[in-house]
Amino acid sequence: MIREDRRQLNERFITVFNMLEERGEIVKNDRNGKGMGDFAERILGNRAYGHIIRAFLNPDDKRCIDYRHARALCREYGVNESYMIDGEGEPFGLEAPKYDQVMEEAPRMAGNIMFTTTEAFAGSTVSAESFTKEENTFFSIPGLSGASLVAFPINGNSMEPVILDGDMVICREISGLHEIRDNKIYAVKNNGQLWVKYVQRVTDSRGRVTHLKLISANHLEHDPFVEDVGPYTRLYEVVRRISDL
Repeated sequence: MIREDRRQLNERFITVFNMLEERGEIVKNDRNGKGMGDFAERILGNRAYGHIIRAFLNPDDKRCIDYRHARALCREYGVNESYMIDGEGEPFGLEAPKYDQVMEEAPRMAGNIMFTTTEAFAGSTVSAESFTKEENTFFSIPGLSGASLVAFPINGNSMEPVILDGDMVICREISGLHEIRDNKIYAVKNNGQLWVKYVQRVTDSRGRVTHLKLISANHLEHDPFVEDVGPYTRLYEVVRRISDL
């Protein structure tokens, strides 16, 4: 008999699968890397297991995805592991509120900047589990208007002396890679990890951005490194730093 937690896990799998379809990451009859066989190979390790994926998606079938394969889904498609395994947070992690959402909720909110108790490490990565949110609060400060603003505290010394351990940064989500300006500071969220760094674009022969070079201000202790750009890469321009008096 299938345990209730496995049934709930499978329900979350169905939700995530449908979202990936809507995003165009899965195209069931595709033959160019996004088909059901390709998905089965990435999650189950065998492209011939598409029928098993279909069984997971069928609410009348008793077969359910297990935790090992659910973690493979998180790893392969950038799904928030806290959501997938524990049912906490959002399927693809923390997102800044959009303009329409802020306007709709404005009467009950104290401001337009979402503050999360999640800590973003400047010197190390934040795992998907860290995006488990308690109660988000909203605030405002003079000179920062509009939506898509998110604030969080910094732990680590990799951006010193520009951003100090214990500072809070306020960031505005940018719409795409075309908005990146080399050597500006961004919060980069990618595959359940989060960094605050100077960013430089790395392009291919056609001028497309394929990677991001992430550079610490404290370069004596922290070497630069390169991250792949994927469909779930999100960038937030750091627009304000707030330090304790």
